Amino acid sequence: MQDTLNNYYDIIRALHIISVISWMAGMLYLPRLFVYHVGASAGSELSETLKVMERRLFKIIMNPASIATWVFGGLMLYARWDLFMISPWMHTKLLFVVLMTGVHHMYLKYLRAFAEDRNKKSEKFYRILNEVPTIMMIIIVVLAVVEPF
Repeated sequence: MQDTLNNYYDIIRALHIISVISWMAGMLYLPRLFVYHVGASAGSELSETLKVMERRLFKIIMNPASIATWVFGGLMLYARWDLFMISPWMHTKLLFVVLMTGVHHMYLKYLRAFAEDRNKKSEKFYRILNEVPTIMMIIIVVLAVVEPF
C-alpha cells in the first residue's frame, strides 16, 4: 500500500493542498459572515439570508474540504510514515491542524447559535476570531515548507 501511495504521492499532495485552500477559504469567510450577522435583526431578511449562506458554506464547502484535508494528509503521512514520525516539525504541524479542526467545530457552535437567533457574541469577538485561523495557517504553512526542526 505504501508503494502505491508513494507512486501517487504528488497527486495526493496536490489534492491535499486544494482541500486545504478550500477549507481555509471557509475558515476565513465564515467569521466575516458572523460579523455581518451580528448587525442583522433577528428574523430580518438579511439575518435569514446570512443563515442560509453560513449553513451552505459550512456544509457544502468547509465540512467536505476539512474531511478531504484529513484524508489526503493522512494518506501522505502513511506513505512516508518513517520519515514524518521522526520529524518534530510534523508533530507541531499536526498539533496546529488538530487545533484548526477545533476552531472548525467551534464555528459550528456559533453557526447553530445564529441559526436559532441566540447569538451572544459581539462583532468585535468575531473580528478577533477571524484572525485565529489566519495565524494557525501561517504557522502550518511555515512548518510544512521550512521544516524548521
